[in-house]
Amino acid sequence: MRKEERLQQTLKEAWVGDAVLCLYARRRILLEDGRIESEKFVRMTSNRFLSGIGEASEVEAELGRIYERDGLDAAFQWIETRLIPQFQRQETNRLKREGA
Repeated sequence: MRKEERLQQTLKEAWVGDAVLCLYARRRILLEDGRIESEKFVRMTSNRFLSGIGEASEVEAELGRIYERDGLDAAFQWIETRLIPQFQRQETNRLKREGA
């Protein structure tokens, strides 16, 4: 596969992965906070956040591949394992900064 073809494939997988992450984030926020929390949603799904894990498109592409191969439950589990610990650390630090 040529470099351009690989890039296009990655972007397609990332597009799906982004959708899975958005669904996960909205469900989690509603369950935890009981309301729509747009700012938290943006923090949880932004490329800035994802770049703390790896290159944002690559992270989303990996999630998209997991979803396509293993389904939604597996994709959500991957998010819980790979992304949420980092998100929780960032949220804790953000709250400390805001409280200071």
